[in-house]
Amino acid sequence: MRVSRNFAVLVLIFLSVPILSAQDKKPANDAAAPPNVVLLVNQDFPAGKAAERQKFLVNISRACDRLGAPSYWIDLQSLTGTQQAISFDPFDSYEQVGQANAEWRPFFAAHPDLARMQDGIDALLLNQRTSIAVRRDDLGYLAEAIDLSEARYMRVREIHLFPGHENDAAEAFKILADAYAKIQADTPWVVYEVNVGMPSPTFVVFLPMSELRQNDDLLAWNLDLMEAEGEQGRETLQRIAREAYATTESNLYAVSPEMSHVSKDFAGADPDFWLHHEAPDAKPDPKPDPKATAKRSNK
Repeated sequence: MRVSRNFAVLVLIFLSVPILSAQDKKPANDAAAPPNVVLLVNQDFPAGKAAERQKFLVNISRACDRLGAPSYWIDLQSLTGTQQAISFDPFDSYEQVGQANAEWRPFFAAHPDLARMQDGIDALLLNQRTSIAVRRDDLGYLAEAIDLSEARYMRVREIHLFPGHENDAAEAFKILADAYAKIQADTPWVVYEVNVGMPSPTFVVFLPMSELRQNDDLLAWNLDLMEAEGEQGRETLQRIAREAYATTESNLYAVSPEMSHVSKDFAGADPDFWLHHEAPDAKPDPKPDPKATAKRSNK
């Protein structure tokens, strides 16, 4: 990870997608809202092994669709940074996390072929890191408008803090959210605070995008946002960047539906993108006409 101490980098934590014009609101898809609790599994694997991992995980995902697995996940494939994937597993509570964890053991025991494929994925890994984070409703911006089923890309920002600076980071989020509101931005982001699995206080910011071109207009509105923050806000952000932030890392991921396992309710208006569809059974080759064969042999 790269150490980030200056104000410009702090602002770019969020200035990664453009401000969109106001849109008509559509009915919320509650099944695709950012979850209360998310289990994040970060996996690093060697270059050249992505196709092998994909083969295993596609088969596991299709089988889980048929068999009713204990929990769901969204698979995110890195477009920047190291060869990496993130499994984004949504839950309502820690209790649900524990219940799913207990149910996966007998599920794999009942389906040893899936257990072998999971072992195949594990054998490919260079490193794996698992953490659990809780949604901070007081820190996001328009998070209630996020429909994860519409995401095709995800920018993920990890902010690692020096111990004791959680309140400073929260203040920075609120300053930026207030600036977004002043310029009537329609770019939602959701913030999670890691409770388990990180050695230092950590926040993770998720910015879902439907298209990569949403990054193109960054410079066009950057100055408007800086002005909306005001002099005092900019000075506060500079201080927090110097004093509170140990390291930050921002990477871009592509959503991989074929390696994900989501509910039909989650898939919502676009099941063709999310849900796995089995190929139709191949028709057998027609048997050769014996008369025609005889004719050809007589020539």
